[in-house]
Amino acid sequence: MHGETEYFFQCPYCCEQISMLFEVYGGNQTYIEDCEVCCRPIDIRYTCTEGEITSFSAERAQ
Repeated sequence: MHGETEYFFQCPYCCEQISMLFEVYGGNQTYIEDCEVCCRPIDIRYTCTEGEITSFSAERAQ
């Protein structure tokens, strides 16, 4: 889809490789998303520049 990209990363809880679909319209994004394997909440933060993810972190949600 235009404006979205699939991004692969490791869950900070169960360490499984998972992927999520992220909007890449630009700027900073922050939100909580559950792991598709262990269902625990992940604090996701990323920055997009020109339609690409340039900075990414996935931490355990507090």
